[in-house]
Amino acid sequence: MSARRFAAAATVALAVLTACSSGSQSGGTASSNAPSSSAAGDQTAATGGVPTPDHVLVVIFENEDAKNIVGSPDAPYLTSLAQAGATFTDAHGVAHPSQPNYLALFSGSTQGVKDDACPLTFSGPNLAAQLQAAGKTFVGYSEDLPSAGYTGCDAGDYARRHNPWVDFPDLPASVNQPYSALPADYSSLPTVSFVVPNVCNDMHDCGVATGDRWARDNLAEYVTWAQQHNSLLVVTFDEDNGSSANHIATVLVGPMVNAGASDQRIDHYSLLRTLEDMYGLPPLGHAADAQPVGGIWLNSQG
Repeated sequence: MSARRFAAAATVALAVLTACSSGSQSGGTASSNAPSSSAAGDQTAATGGVPTPDHVLVVIFENEDAKNIVGSPDAPYLTSLAQAGATFTDAHGVAHPSQPNYLALFSGSTQGVKDDACPLTFSGPNLAAQLQAAGKTFVGYSEDLPSAGYTGCDAGDYARRHNPWVDFPDLPASVNQPYSALPADYSSLPTVSFVVPNVCNDMHDCGVATGDRWARDNLAEYVTWAQQHNSLLVVTFDEDNGSSANHIATVLVGPMVNAGASDQRIDHYSLLRTLEDMYGLPPLGHAADAQPVGGIWLNSQG
């Protein structure tokens, strides 16, 4: 790990020690403990009391039950994020296998998909198109994507089935970027970014420890930066390892988040609704029937 990333990780660890003293959030109700970041008071309210972050980075891992992540000895970094932010103890995927979950999070619908077939194409509304129409920006960053705008099904450890924005050809090719294109200057990030590690680093083909190391090495700097720049990290999973409960880990970390555990039942439609409410966008598909994430926001009624 670089010296810069080591320093960032140490800052996150310090935040974790502070967060450990905060109360839990039961029934979607936040405790009164607040992080010390000066950015916490800079939020502007959006629809339904959710904040309006300057940037949101959504990172999607694969195929693990929540119990294999939060508190697992194989996932010390992701556990530290869960302790430093809001962790949802009743979070769920909406389907099996992987592909319909990504579509649900991006478009408010599984689009009738019940497998990982490729290629698929769809027309109609989606989060990227909504943001662009509202004067905001979206980019999806996929690790090992061979080139910007690539539409092939597989390339090395890249898998299109984990990349829903490429399935909507009305979107410009510029929203479909390799992870290597993620700006080093986080202030240049789009309004909303989705990040999809490759099929080893997302835990699909490799173990939890591999994904946790990737998270530590790639997210710690952003977490530190976000605390001072009104920005949010969302870490979630597409699905669990095949159970009917489809219980997944989901964690939100940022200066607008009150650290602790929430028992609000959420799924991919809830997360999509939350992102849409943050920027005043109408909810798409099943997101209209979902409640946004609540009870965790500082300086709001959400």
